[in-house]
Amino acid sequence: MRYYIGIDEAGRGALAGPVSVGAVLYPEDFNWQEGFALITRRGEPKLRDSKKLTAQQRDILFAYITQHGRLKHAFAFVDAKTIDTIGIVNAAYEAVAIAISRLGITESKAEVLLDAGLRAPEKWKQKSFIRGDENIPAISFASIIAKVSRDRHMEEVSSSYGAYHFEVHKGYGTLAHRKAIAREGLSEIHRASFCRGIAYR
Repeated sequence: MRYYIGIDEAGRGALAGPVSVGAVLYPEDFNWQEGFALITRRGEPKLRDSKKLTAQQRDILFAYITQHGRLKHAFAFVDAKTIDTIGIVNAAYEAVAIAISRLGITESKAEVLLDAGLRAPEKWKQKSFIRGDENIPAISFASIIAKVSRDRHMEEVSSSYGAYHFEVHKGYGTLAHRKAIAREGLSEIHRASFCRGIAYR
């Protein structure tokens, strides 16, 4: 059996919180339509970027992926301080490497398929795809893991940073979030390098 590892990220452009990478180990004969049929009301199931789904649809697919006996998943976060230190591109690459390692499979048994802009360690056979999350099933599943894992993390930490309401915007640069930064300054989970130009305190 040939396996693929789908890789995608979430949170690249956020002002706060980690960058998240999802990884899904996927056998080549897997019927991906079965999962997307759960959220398709009419017509043939089609792959979609996780950001184009509702939160409820993402939760349904997340449960399907994480509970399916033929799929294996992992995710990795790289935090804001590391992003400020090494940059978002290198932070995303680091998260890719960590997420793949957590799948527990050797490079001889799987090929890595990544959404454009990401890269796995050189020892892996790999290909990248523009709009991979809309065209490659393993990447589409990985996008669900990356986004849902990160969204839930931001909801969990929001109680510790109540003034910013991370549970609402998940750390992205909404007007309300920018106003909160202007009013409160930066928290320890903000990416200082992403918040330049926002006047605060």
